[in-house]
Amino acid sequence: MGVILLEIELLEPSLKGTVSLEECIVKRESVRSFKDKGVETEKLSQLLWAGQGKKGYKKTVPSAGGTYPLELYVVIKDRGIFHYDSNNNKLISVKEGNFGKALARASLDQMFIFEAPINIVICADFNRTCGRYGNRGVRYVFMEIGHCAQNIELEAVALGLDSVPIGAFHDDDVKKILGLSKNIDPLYIIPVGYKKK
Repeated sequence: MGVILLEIELLEPSLKGTVSLEECIVKRESVRSFKDKGVETEKLSQLLWAGQGKKGYKKTVPSAGGTYPLELYVVIKDRGIFHYDSNNNKLISVKEGNFGKALARASLDQMFIFEAPINIVICADFNRTCGRYGNRGVRYVFMEIGHCAQNIELEAVALGLDSVPIGAFHDDDVKKILGLSKNIDPLYIIPVGYKKK
């Protein structure tokens, strides 16, 4: 008898916002202090769609040769670790439990990561892009990560949320916490939540 993984169906994205792109660019800031308040499912759905969601047969960020090397994982406070299945717009449980403190410790003790209600971890399988473009593919993957992170951060502002991009962490520790396969590497952690006033 196999293990049954919890799946969370996400909502369809809203394609019409109430805040202009220009306002989001101006208001975006790095926030490192979050309220003890969860992020609603509709907002989490929108954030993940902005980062890697489906847009017809393509995704919401440009990808060299349509190789789409990125994978998004979400660490939800007090719930566990989930993988974003962008093809089916759902979260699939990887591990149950509270992994925020371990993720913060692996990120050079940046404890606001533990404080954040969600942490979106952008990961990549370099083989998907480098298999087509050789070593040049590494550059393309990093470009794509930038597109993805910016989409997530601007969408957060549009939703009344705050975030901060984190690149300082021990790769192997984060990989172990998330339970990543050997071909998937963590590259960015984005804590998201409501800013403490």
